[in-house]
Amino acid sequence: MTLLAAAGLGARALGTGVPGGGPIVQHLTLWLGFLGALAAAREGRLLNLATTEYLREGSRARRVLAVVAGTVGAAVAALLAVACWQLMRAERESGAEIALGIPVWVGQAVMPVALAGVAIRLAWRADARWGGRLAAATGVVVGLVLALGPGAIEGAPAWIGIAVVVAGTLAGGPLFAALGGVALWLFLVDGTPIAAVPADAYRLAVHPTLPSIPLFTLAGYFLAEGRSAARLLELFRALVGWLPGGSAIVVVVLCAFFTTFTGGSGVTILALGVLLHQALIADGYRERFSLGLITSSGSLGLLFPPAVPLIFYGIVANAPIPELFRGGLIPGLVAVAATAAFGVVEGRRAAARLRFSPARLGAALAAAKWELSLPVLVVTLLFSGWATVVEAAAAAALWAAVVQVAIHREVPLRRIPGVLLDATILVGGVLLILCAALGLTSWLVDAQVPLHLLDWAQANLASKWAFLLALNLLLILVGCLMDIFSAIAVVVPLIAPLGAAFGIDPIHLGIVFIANLELGFLTPPVGVNLFLASYRFEKPMLTVTRSVLPFLALRLAIVLLITYVPFLTLALLDR
Repeated sequence: MTLLAAAGLGARALGTGVPGGGPIVQHLTLWLGFLGALAAAREGRLLNLATTEYLREGSRARRVLAVVAGTVGAAVAALLAVACWQLMRAERESGAEIALGIPVWVGQAVMPVALAGVAIRLAWRADARWGGRLAAATGVVVGLVLALGPGAIEGAPAWIGIAVVVAGTLAGGPLFAALGGVALWLFLVDGTPIAAVPADAYRLAVHPTLPSIPLFTLAGYFLAEGRSAARLLELFRALVGWLPGGSAIVVVVLCAFFTTFTGGSGVTILALGVLLHQALIADGYRERFSLGLITSSGSLGLLFPPAVPLIFYGIVANAPIPELFRGGLIPGLVAVAATAAFGVVEGRRAAARLRFSPARLGAALAAAKWELSLPVLVVTLLFSGWATVVEAAAAAALWAAVVQVAIHREVPLRRIPGVLLDATILVGGVLLILCAALGLTSWLVDAQVPLHLLDWAQANLASKWAFLLALNLLLILVGCLMDIFSAIAVVVPLIAPLGAAFGIDPIHLGIVFIANLELGFLTPPVGVNLFLASYRFEKPMLTVTRSVLPFLALRLAIVLLITYVPFLTLALLDR
């Protein structure tokens, strides 16, 4: 994908093109996503609420819940596999082609195969004992029975299936099973063919802009390899480490930088957490403050270009992505500056402070020049109009690989497949959730839920400010229960018409949306950053949660500021 998209950029500069390059890259995204989902299921890395982390490892209760979660997840995956097979069969009969004579059904063939593998893996990993595995395998059988005999439950109460799916999710089941299970059950109850669920997912997966998400993610993973983080840390420490709170400022800026390119706060916490924690403790910062700063800073950066949530929001909301990039700049800088200012206040208590050294700064700049060239390359390509978003992402991934493999030589050639796999697993887990989320969105639209919400909002909310307050509360709740991509897929089609009805600028609405979901990452009891930090730092969840509370209050104030001062978003736009 990287080489083909980058070749398209080079060919276009020469006034030519790569025959079939765009459609082939789009369908490679589909293969990448579903094979990545299968790999994530194999390694037990499908995204979930991690609710069983509160239970003792190896306890009977935890084992029982794991079997329940595996059963429900396997049933949903089996249902989705049959739905994808039905979609592929219909496309085969239509005779449509991708490009260069390649049939569309060949591109879709990965969907049922990968989902069947996911169903088997979920049943297998449900328990270490054969009894538990066989119990979970009944989920595969149930899923096949429901898929191949759908009329049996037509007209059944909707709450039954929803209750089962919710129970499986709370037991620790994967998030795709929660969204997909509800969607599939509602379609089955209505008597609608379940192929409607993967049909919307297929249309999204081959969207012309979607390949930029895995490509930017790959660039971030290459950055996270080797010693790029250490070089950037040394640069920022040399630049501002002599200020009160300088080390805290460094942590905030570095986390925002990495989150922008990896597209997820979890990668930043897992890749940089220990390094940054050691640096803060060495400079005299308190343990609780250090833990809270790193955990909260991990969700910074999602408002800066080329953050993939902004790209995905633009795809779902049909909003111009370059305008979203410009609109997020000032709100993102406000969030970074406010968090850094909090670090300055704490830094006055820290015992250690570096001395400013021009020689040290020069050496650090020389060492980190290649890492600094990456954002310059991306911003130049995007805002100059020389490249599409996908081509800029391919250039970023290719350049990041060249920097780490050929220039710094910190990533040996034998490690490249591992980097590709790690990025693919993350993308696969996300795309599988999106597949399920779009199915639920499709049912909600068919049921005219957006229209009913619009009628209710216009009758009960007096102004756009009241709507924005209600939206803040909803999105904070959504953000702590769902990952950012599935939240965008499910909620944006519902609230976009409401925003238009209340006269809210669509770019402002998008930035408010992402800012609220950033806050949801930190919101207990199930904010995803809390679980990741607990795992990475080997600290109890309660300890992590208490350390984050001051930062949570600060971020809430920032979100309200972004929401109620639209100028911050619209200042750089032609409005």
